[in-house]
Amino acid sequence: MKARIWMAVITIAALATAPFSFAADDDIGIFEKIHASQVSFDETTAAVDAAFATSGLMLHATHDVRLPDDTHKARVFVLTSPAYADAAKDEAPNTISAQILRIAVYTSGDEQKTWINTANPVAHAMVYYANSPNYDVLVDAARQAADEIRQLVASVPGEAVSAQLEPARSEKHYNKFKGDGPARMMAKFRNFEKSQLEILEDSADDFDAVVERVENALRNSDVSGADDTTGWEIVTAIRLRDDAVYIGVTNPYIEDKMVRINSRFRKDGKSDASPYPGVDHVTALPTDVLVLKEGGNTRVVHYGQMWRMQLYFWDSGYRAFTANVGVPSAIANSIKDTINP
Repeated sequence: MKARIWMAVITIAALATAPFSFAADDDIGIFEKIHASQVSFDETTAAVDAAFATSGLMLHATHDVRLPDDTHKARVFVLTSPAYADAAKDEAPNTISAQILRIAVYTSGDEQKTWINTANPVAHAMVYYANSPNYDVLVDAARQAADEIRQLVASVPGEAVSAQLEPARSEKHYNKFKGDGPARMMAKFRNFEKSQLEILEDSADDFDAVVERVENALRNSDVSGADDTTGWEIVTAIRLRDDAVYIGVTNPYIEDKMVRINSRFRKDGKSDASPYPGVDHVTALPTDVLVLKEGGNTRVVHYGQMWRMQLYFWDSGYRAFTANVGVPSAIANSIKDTINP
C-alpha cells in the first residue's frame, strides 16, 4: 500500500513539471501561462528568486515594470539556459534573441491574483532558427529550456498550468514571421533578419570597444517619464558568446504604451479592479539591442518595433495598431538616437 501511494505521489509530481508538447497543427502562444500562485506577489517573487539557487538556469536581472495607475504588479526575470546556449553555440550570432529567456510574475483579475508566465522559448526558437539546418534539435532544446523554467517555478505554492496566451500562431507562421494580417505592410514584410535595423558599424577588432560605447551611451542617457520616449535604461547586458552581446533596454514610455495598447480593446479579464489585462504581456520586455561580430565587422542592431510589436501584441487588435501607428517608430528612433546621436 505504501509503495502504491509513493508511486502516485511521484507520478503527480512528474506531471506537474513535465514538458508540454505541441501537435503539428496547434496554435502556439508567444507567451505561455505556466503557474497559478496561491501566495502574494511578494511571496511569489521571493520564491522564484530562491529557486535559482538549485536550478541550472542563470538569472541575469530582474525588473519591476512601471504599470499604469499602479493597479497591477509585475516583475520580469531575465535568464538563460547554459544547456540551450550550448545547443545553439554554432548558430549565426544574429539569432541570439532566441537565447534570452524571460519569466514574469504579475497580478490580474478582480482579486489581483498572482500568476507566472513565460516568453515561450519554443515559439521564439521557431522564429529565430527557422533557417537553421539544426532546426529540429534547437526547437527540442527550447522545449527542454521551457521545462527547466517549469521546474524552477514548481516550488512556488500553487499549481502548474499550461495556457497558450495570445497572440498564438502556427509553427509555419512563426517560421516565416513577417507580421500579421493586413498589418504586415506596416512591418514592411520583413522577417527577423531584415527587421534587425543597423544603428552603427565598426571593425571586428573594435567589438569590445563598441560594446562599451553602446553601454555608456545608454547608461548616460536621461530617462523621461511615460509621456516621452527620451532615454533608455539597461536591464541587463549579457555576453552570450565572443561574437554576440545582448543588451536589454526599457523605459517608462515603452512599458506604459505596451500595457495600455494591449488592454484597450481586450474584454476578457478586464474590470474596474483589473483595468489592464495587458499586464500578462510584460514578458515582451526588455527590448533588444544586439552587438554582433559578423565577418570583418561589428554591427549594432535593434529590431524594427512594428515587427516586434506585432510579434508580441497582435492580439491588441488592428484598431489598436492603427490608433498608435506612430508609437513603434518613436521607440525605434529614440533607441537609435540614444546610442548613436
